[in-house]
Amino acid sequence: MDHRLPAVLLLVAALAAGCSFTLPRDLVQLDDLDTCPRMTVDELAARAAGFDSRTDTHTLRCALGTLREASAAPVHRTAAGAHICLLLAERTDDATRRERYAAEGVRWAEIALEEGAVNDGAVHYYLALNLGLAVREHATLAAKNMKRIESELLEARRLAPHLDEGGPLRTLGTLYLVAPAWPEGIGDGEKALALLKQAVNRFPQHPLNHIFYAQALWDLEQEDAKDTVQQSLAHARRLIELGDWGQVEKTWLHEYRQVADEIGK
Repeated sequence: MDHRLPAVLLLVAALAAGCSFTLPRDLVQLDDLDTCPRMTVDELAARAAGFDSRTDTHTLRCALGTLREASAAPVHRTAAGAHICLLLAERTDDATRRERYAAEGVRWAEIALEEGAVNDGAVHYYLALNLGLAVREHATLAAKNMKRIESELLEARRLAPHLDEGGPLRTLGTLYLVAPAWPEGIGDGEKALALLKQAVNRFPQHPLNHIFYAQALWDLEQEDAKDTVQQSLAHARRLIELGDWGQVEKTWLHEYRQVADEIGK
């Protein structure tokens, strides 16, 4: 990578080079940057780790604009770009924009890995999540990228299982739960249940750990686990209601209702 170029040109070069060439190539246009407060790359690097679902969208778009315009900067060797793009993608209703944000997040993670961030679990984690979002509406593309998503999550679990309160455990477990089983895919109910139970035990304050654990128990054990499933869902609901989860609260309540409705049928 030539770090004399602005980062947005590095990103376009990565797209043109064909890395994961089937992902969307067009960047989301950021047309409201004239109202952004000035933010240096160093300030962005310091703030980015604190961004989460409670961070307002305009702040995230401003941060992404700063990142795209930056030339050589240490922030390119971090998970900042992938994290920002994921937060924007997760709160975007328009499927095209969501996939473009997510695909850009994949590129930023790939750039970070090329710059030597191979031991940064966050880079692997956000790469996997962005890739999953980018391909989830396209069955063939999702199947093609399943092994890569698994590989990145395995590395994230090895390096930083604590991220996002058990995010690598939770996401990998859910992947094994919903993926087709061998020989068509990597699905494995026993692995899923073990990982999700570990997420619940180690990080009991995250609602999704309980929701996805309940889903796994129900899928694999049905009525035999109904009491535990209901307890897990009730606990997840309390955590959502009592916490400040920002933009994702509505999505998590939807996840909760889906599992609760399935059990109630």
